[in-house]
Amino acid sequence: MARITDQARQSNEAAIRVVMERLLAGDVPEGRKCDIKTLAILSGVARTGFYSKRSRDDSPRPGPYQHLAEEFERRLTSLREVGEIVDPRAAQIERLKAQVSELKDRVTKRDDALAELNAFKTVALSRLAAQHAEITRLREQAAALGNVRRLPVARGGTAPYGSCS
Repeated sequence: MARITDQARQSNEAAIRVVMERLLAGDVPEGRKCDIKTLAILSGVARTGFYSKRSRDDSPRPGPYQHLAEEFERRLTSLREVGEIVDPRAAQIERLKAQVSELKDRVTKRDDALAELNAFKTVALSRLAAQHAEITRLREQAAALGNVRRLPVARGGTAPYGSCS
């Protein structure tokens, strides 16, 4: 693998810093995330340069742009801790999570209200059935005794025995 010159490395670092500032400012292209992969693609640098490597003697050595990746992750973490979400997809995910939580609360409250209404309906129907049974029983009892008289029906909208005023 060919080694890059110091001038090429400085040029790549400058390009990475420009893209890093854009991403951290919230200028994330459509379909991309605010991450190392996007940083590498937009700056035109291989992503492997952002990660540590192993030497032939199996000792770790830093990647040429690993310090920039660490700076990017550190700044991104500090922005998230402050509450600023620079990635529009992440902001949308957070917004949707909050909306889902609120909707779950509403559904739970609505389910509780429906359960209360169903319980009320059951009690009301049983009371109506009991009242109907009592009325039917009393009518049958009155009919069996035969000593109940019907009152005369009022004619012309007047009371049968004079006014009550």
